[in-house]
Amino acid sequence: MSDEGKSYRQILRSSSIIGGASLLNILIGLVRTKVAAIFLGPAGIGLIGLFNHLIATASNVASLGFGPVGTRQIAEGVGREDAAAVALARQSLYWGTLVLAAGGAALFWLMRDILATHVLKDASLTDEVGWLAVGVGLNVAAISQSAVLNGLRRIGDLAWVSVLSAVLSTALGIPALLLWGQSGLLAYLLVTPIASFLVGYGYVARLPKAASAPISLSFLVRQWRDMARLGMAFMLAGLAVTVANLVVRTLVQRELGPDALGHFEAAWMISMTYMGLVLRAMGADYYPRLASSIHNHADVNRLVNEQTEVALLLAGPVVLAMLGLTPWVITLLYSPQFMEASGVLRWQVLGDILKVASWPLGVIILAAGDGRTYLFAEIFSVSIFVFCVWIGLPYVGLNITGLGFLAMYAFYLPLVYWLASRRTGFHWNRMVMWKLLLLLVASVGVALIAVHSKIAGAIFGLIFSIVYGFFALARLAHMTNLSGPLVGFARVYRKLAVRLGIDNN
Repeated sequence: MSDEGKSYRQILRSSSIIGGASLLNILIGLVRTKVAAIFLGPAGIGLIGLFNHLIATASNVASLGFGPVGTRQIAEGVGREDAAAVALARQSLYWGTLVLAAGGAALFWLMRDILATHVLKDASLTDEVGWLAVGVGLNVAAISQSAVLNGLRRIGDLAWVSVLSAVLSTALGIPALLLWGQSGLLAYLLVTPIASFLVGYGYVARLPKAASAPISLSFLVRQWRDMARLGMAFMLAGLAVTVANLVVRTLVQRELGPDALGHFEAAWMISMTYMGLVLRAMGADYYPRLASSIHNHADVNRLVNEQTEVALLLAGPVVLAMLGLTPWVITLLYSPQFMEASGVLRWQVLGDILKVASWPLGVIILAAGDGRTYLFAEIFSVSIFVFCVWIGLPYVGLNITGLGFLAMYAFYLPLVYWLASRRTGFHWNRMVMWKLLLLLVASVGVALIAVHSKIAGAIFGLIFSIVYGFFALARLAHMTNLSGPLVGFARVYRKLAVRLGIDNN
């Protein structure tokens, strides 16, 4: 088998493992969300979104970017087969995040009154916000666990952590709502970081011990300073994203009320969930592979093209089906009360196509350790999102949140493409450009049809999804040299591609 075929197979293997785990995680999470939607309604779902983003924002700040930096350092050590460097990175990450988790949780608890009064605009929520400090501390600790597993490319372990933590959090969270109703919302939120930490700890503890000489405190401090110098930019970039999401939610709640916030949160969670399935499936292997070969521009450019093509192939059928079935998806996952979220979700799904295309490019900057450029790109993009919502909310209504999301990635994609081109001389190959254009045209067509007729939109969405799915299956079979029944699909693809002049390999 050719090196290219082996690379595609590696991408698909890791994607199938993490993707399968993420799918189970999503299905389990949908049950949890469905129960919350029934018991709490749109206003309760909106409050859950605000609390979750408070935890996410604080966790991102407290972690100081140690997660991606730790993954990068471990992956580079593995790539050089330098066991001492891997051991040093693991120990620095472990003790550093332990300190950060405790400090972050304590600071969040001390600021509970400020957060409730000035961020949530409800001083009565001070006690509830204080309890969220538990989630902040455990999230920071869980970040280091994932960084270790990711850097070592323990794909199977990452998958099991994802699934088992979802099962545990659902098994504990649903009874909390059933027993206590609205009063159980806090327990419902906190079981997720608790479960993630406990399961992650179990898997990291099973790893071979990082054998190295004892490290002095002064040496650790120097290591933490170096990690923080790079991690600070990544932390600020992540902070910009989470703060922007929090600002958008605050604007929606103030302008349109808690029910509208619940509708936005429903659309957002659906969009982030299914697209997260694709990106998480590939990111677990892609980021450490890219980090280990970041100085070889030819390898980097080949890997980015391969990863982008696979992302478009995997996301395409889901995107087309989602655009056609939006009203039914919302009713199934939430309830008919959330139907106002349909318009927002359609715009977000269109933006997700650009997100899929831009994501592999953005990881180049992350893997290269160029924190300043990464920070600039993230702040620029989320500023567009917030600006669109701030300006358009009084005039367009809730749909501006979806339009703003699309506008954000319409600017972000050409920006990261230009940055990648400057850094590594990157350009998309013909296959990637054709697939992106095909998916965009088909998606816009389905969206336009669905706006005028729900039934026609569903029919065309499903037809396009099936056709694109067969095309994706044939292409995957061709480029991985799979045997068995898929050979026929590969041959059909090959003949069609050669006639169209899009594949001369």
